[in-house]
Amino acid sequence: MKYAGVLVTLGAALLVNLACGSKQDSRVEKELPKVAVSLVAQGTPEGGAWVAATLQSTRTAMLSTRMAAQVRRVLAQEGQRVAAGTLLISLGDEDLQSQLRAAETGLATVEAHHRRIQALQAQKAATPSELEQVQAQVAQAQAGVSALRANIAYTQIRAPFAGVVQSRKVTEGDFVGPGTPLLELVGEGEQELVATVSEEEARGLKSGARVVFDAEGVQGEAQITGLAPGGDSTTHKGTLRAKVLQPKGLRQGSFARILVPGAKAAPGLSVPRSALVQRGELTGVFVAKDGHAELRWLSLGEGEGSFLPVRSGLRAGEQVIDHPGALQDGQPIDLSGGVPHGK
Repeated sequence: MKYAGVLVTLGAALLVNLACGSKQDSRVEKELPKVAVSLVAQGTPEGGAWVAATLQSTRTAMLSTRMAAQVRRVLAQEGQRVAAGTLLISLGDEDLQSQLRAAETGLATVEAHHRRIQALQAQKAATPSELEQVQAQVAQAQAGVSALRANIAYTQIRAPFAGVVQSRKVTEGDFVGPGTPLLELVGEGEQELVATVSEEEARGLKSGARVVFDAEGVQGEAQITGLAPGGDSTTHKGTLRAKVLQPKGLRQGSFARILVPGAKAAPGLSVPRSALVQRGELTGVFVAKDGHAELRWLSLGEGEGSFLPVRSGLRAGEQVIDHPGALQDGQPIDLSGGVPHGK
């Protein structure tokens, strides 16, 4: 009986602890801050469809050289901002410098001879043909010097415009030849969206038209500057380019999606990649339910665009929270002004 009393006492203590823990858990849940969230429709908007795109600069250059030489110095690294004319890479030019000195010496010699012939011709001691011949020699020597100076300039790789070094392809000591990629430079300023569209998707589009896009969780507006539908003989898809009007300063290379008016949406439910939550091997979304965020695990299909098809885990009409960030399961949410977008 003594042991039974001890067990009863321990059991009672355990129940008290569980009860206290339950109260603490509920108190912690109540203390979760109420956050404002935005909703997204399951699928593509009525009267249009979202097309995957990439955000990039309108000015991009892959720098190379016309010379075969060894890389002497690399003066710029990835992510570095440079001004127009900044020296980025210096190639070895020792042989060219020697050739230039020899060519300049030859030019000085032929110019001196030219001056003597001019003096003799003024005294009627040289014929006009002799003067024409030496003038041709001077022009030829000058051309040789100019060509060597131009070749030396090709060993000094400078920024053609202000921008950011996107990638560096060589290191000091590498031997490069004509056309070898050395460095990629992306200009700052104007940006554009580049997407691949089918003939059906491009049917309602035209150059100069404005379209809505979504990138980095914000919506913006762009103007179509180029449209070439059906350019690829295999996929029968073409390229769409649209200049970003607003907002400015988005991150280069960001994934984006363009709303194509008139395009047909894919049947069935789908969710945007921006709404997905990853927990190890599980993928889910937060659903707005009774003023709280409910974490829902999903089974998704394969997709190439910004939306992925939903096989199971979501019902039509449920409101999915876009860009959940650090949202927690059961956290109170504020839907005031959270009008679903993409619908």
